Amino acid sequence: MRTQVSELPESRVRVSVDVPADDVRRGIERAARELAKDMRVPGFRKGKVPPQLVIQRVGREAVLQEALRDSLPEWYERALTEAGLATVGDPKLDVPELPAEGEELSFSFEVGVRPRAKLGAYKGLEVGKAEPEPPEEAVQAELDHLREAFATLTAVDRPAAAGDMVLLDYEGTVDGEPFEGSTARDLMVELGSDALLPEFERALSGASAGDELAVEVTFPEGYRPEELAGKRASFKVSVKEVREKHLPELSDEFAAEASEFDTLAELRDEIATRLRATLERRAEAEFRQAAVDAAVEAAEVEVPKDLVHARAHELWERFERSLAARGISGDAYARMQGKGRHELIEELEPEAERGLKREAVLAAIADAEGIEVSDDELLQALGAGEDGGEPERLLERLRERGRDALLRDDVRLRKAADLVAESAKPIPLERAAARERLWTPEKEREEKPGLWTPPGR
Repeated sequence: MRTQVSELPESRVRVSVDVPADDVRRGIERAARELAKDMRVPGFRKGKVPPQLVIQRVGREAVLQEALRDSLPEWYERALTEAGLATVGDPKLDVPELPAEGEELSFSFEVGVRPRAKLGAYKGLEVGKAEPEPPEEAVQAELDHLREAFATLTAVDRPAAAGDMVLLDYEGTVDGEPFEGSTARDLMVELGSDALLPEFERALSGASAGDELAVEVTFPEGYRPEELAGKRASFKVSVKEVREKHLPELSDEFAAEASEFDTLAELRDEIATRLRATLERRAEAEFRQAAVDAAVEAAEVEVPKDLVHARAHELWERFERSLAARGISGDAYARMQGKGRHELIEELEPEAERGLKREAVLAAIADAEGIEVSDDELLQALGAGEDGGEPERLLERLRERGRDALLRDDVRLRKAADLVAESAKPIPLERAAARERLWTPEKEREEKPGLWTPPGR
């Protein structure tokens, strides 16, 4: 496959691609085999019709059209790999004419690419870093959570109040019909825990054992299962018991029962140590990101608006896939937010612009430092693999699909970020914030464009 890249304005390129005749022939034969699965020809079993006979029956042009639909994504990926392009957004494909038998296929596409950066300083940058110390409230919250786990319940003969546990049965209907999850027996719920729909919370507050309640509920938008979202339901509720919760006192005895430690002081220290480790990991990640952002601030990067919008679409589509994995559609999420899909995509544009600038600067640093990625580093990045496969096998599959270049680029950018972060000099956050508040001519230009003129001009 031959590729030729022509640069266009606004961080776009046009790539001309010539697909060898043999690849075109294999694509046609593959498409013919797919079409044969639904063909019935006398003398042949279904799905066993030879590709040449399929081509004769259907016509070469129709099979070639099918081959293009199947093979163009693969040829497009191969062209990107050979051209070494990091693309943004969807391509605009152009297939001017179909090739005759034995001829190669020529097509082209235009696509946005990662913008280029003119580097400033990126080594030895002074960057604010938190010195984490877990607040006493966080330690206390962990202790309270532990107390909840060891709480005891006592049945009481009084109306239910916030903090009480209520044992109940219920049966519900929507439009007079039961629905999935509409019935429960011996369900224990806690009042005031924000786990109940507001109508249920209000109905149960003040209820006593033996009460029979009728509760009308409107399921909120975005409720799961989705078919109940926005629907009105009627519930018959039987209150069986009201139980008061008793939390154990914080003491050495509690510490010994609830943990491996003999004293409450030791338990507090262990919780503080664990929280401190978590905060340190977070501080390290934030310091790394701040170091990269400082390098971006020192660089010059022009990011066209169309590129930002394309990346925002990519971010939204990635978010939609994560929602789908949890059984939530993008439209349902948008309704929950009270916004339209396009509005949510526009809100992602600042994040998209920051991401593009970071990638551009890190790619420029990787070029300046001659950063390369070994196969061992690719295998390390793959780890055990999401499907539990061996890294070697996963890498081979990526290579077969021409996707290993994306992984290599990602690892390369991470190594560039490592370089920036490892060379950065941490300073207290207060000092970094004070420095940001200092006046500079550059900030004056940013805040009042066109009103500040450097001396001597």
